[in-house]
Amino acid sequence: MGSLKKPNLPVIEFSVKHLDTASSSWFTKRVEVTRALEEYGCFIATYEGVSQELHDAIFLASQELFDLPTEVKVLNTSDTPSHGYVGQIPVIPLYEGLGIEDSTTTHGVERFTKLMWPSGKDSFSESVLKYTKAVAELDQIVMRMVATNYGIEEHYESLLGSTTYLLKLIKYISPQGDDRNMGIVPHTDKTFMSILHQNEVKGLEIKTKDGEWIEVHPSPSSFIVMAGDACMAWTNGRIEPSCHRVMMQGNTDRYSLGLFTFIRDLKVEAPQELVDENHPLQFKAFDHYKYLHYHASAEGRRSKFPLKSYCGI
Repeated sequence: MGSLKKPNLPVIEFSVKHLDTASSSWFTKRVEVTRALEEYGCFIATYEGVSQELHDAIFLASQELFDLPTEVKVLNTSDTPSHGYVGQIPVIPLYEGLGIEDSTTTHGVERFTKLMWPSGKDSFSESVLKYTKAVAELDQIVMRMVATNYGIEEHYESLLGSTTYLLKLIKYISPQGDDRNMGIVPHTDKTFMSILHQNEVKGLEIKTKDGEWIEVHPSPSSFIVMAGDACMAWTNGRIEPSCHRVMMQGNTDRYSLGLFTFIRDLKVEAPQELVDENHPLQFKAFDHYKYLHYHASAEGRRSKFPLKSYCGI
């Protein structure tokens, strides 16, 4: 008996030639994207919207940010749980993260930059804004494909008007050795969608529905597109978020970026078109930001399926 082949995440190419909505490749691509999300909750996108130069610039900006003193980084606070500075936590000692809210807007990026560098730092602001706009474009292409595939494009348009983008800059300190150490515990994202991008240090692992862990190998042109809890509610359970973790090994610090989408000023609810006798409604309409607060509460943290306990039917 030969050993069973290890599963791999689907890899889907996004290049300009595939993105003409009238082309046949758009049709096959949107089916491919939806199927990958339904099967794995995520996929790897190879995307030319972020050049090698921009990739290098954003990771350099990230390193400069983490080199700041801790007393500066902790100034990154937010009313929303986990949207500001997170670090120095005993259960995840290797993890440190900072969040830039409204990161696709000049105002959001400038506000954060001024907080970290009161005299300003143009190179940081420019790299962040350029990067978030490029990755937000990938998010919107993916969501448009999913919405078209399900026949709910007009519902996506209204959702898009209420979408906000949080850029999370993340550092995992190297554990200095060959033992595998937990960088972040297994979890699903509480976002609508997440797009993760790694530097050359691996560590991200995705759990399949069969319970196997798939290691994701980093490359400058690859982005991990991942559904969050809110996407599961919106698609009435057709797409489930993928459980993932970070396992660290070796002597090199790992930097990663996450562009996370949240819905503001509009309740998240499954469109009527996705509810029928084979797909009864699974979740009540809910406020995304209130759900984030619930998840951070003692009750939310205890729950095995926080979204179900918060608004499940």
